[in-house]
Order: sequence, then structure tokens, then C-alpha cells
Amino acid sequence: MLTIPLTSVMVDDQAKAEKFYTEVLGFVKKQDFPAGGARWLTVVSPAGPDGVELLLEPAGYPFARDYQKALFDAEIAFTAFGCDDVQAEYDRMRKLGVTFRGEPARMGENMPPMAVFEDTCGNLIQIFETSQEEK
Repeated sequence: MLTIPLTSVMVDDQAKAEKFYTEVLGFVKKQDFPAGGARWLTVVSPAGPDGVELLLEPAGYPFARDYQKALFDAEIAFTAFGCDDVQAEYDRMRKLGVTFRGEPARMGENMPPMAVFEDTCGNLIQIFETSQEEK
């Protein structure tokens, strides 16, 4: 059986990404050591510290930067994170200065509430509500 122990998001600056992903989003640094000319830098959710790690991977190659910029310019989220209450996360993050592309909304009748924000590292990130309870 396959599992997903690690996934990644490309970032234009690992130090800036570490600060945003820990201080603003609330993730916790799990691993941090030199890897070539960069760092192997992962964060995890405090709700699942032994779960999936998110690698803050430098977009070091020109094609990686082009791909990241193309997604951003097309307003396509690089990845998505779940939360219990999108409105509460939206409000909390806005108070911390996070730029959102719109207020939380449902994109379809059977879709959960979601919102898209800029991660300050070259990406759009979507948050969506994972709670099954009606609000």
C-alpha cells in the first residue's frame, strides 16, 4: 500500500517561507538540514506532527520558477490545505496581513467553502473546509 509521507511546495525563498508557514499558517518545523546549496526544510501540522510533511522546496531551476509563475499568473493554486472552519481561518489570517483573492465561498453546490491566498513565496494556496457539519 502506498502512503503520502511527504509532499512539497516550491518557494522562492526558504527563509521567508519558513517564517510564513510557521508564524502565519501555524505549521511546525520538523526537519531542517543542509541539502546541496539549499536546505531540506519541512513543516507539519501541529494537529498531526507525525503525519504528512510539507517540504518547502526552493524553485532553483529556471523551469521550476517558470512553472510556479505560470500557475500564479493563471490564478491556479499550487496546493490546498484543509481546515475545520474556512471563515475563521480567513479572518485569523487576514488579521495577520495575508492577501486573499476573495472571500470564502462555495464553488459549487456540493463543494466545501474555500478561499485562495498568496503565500508570499510565489504561490497561491487554497484552503478548504474539511468539516462535514453544516454551518
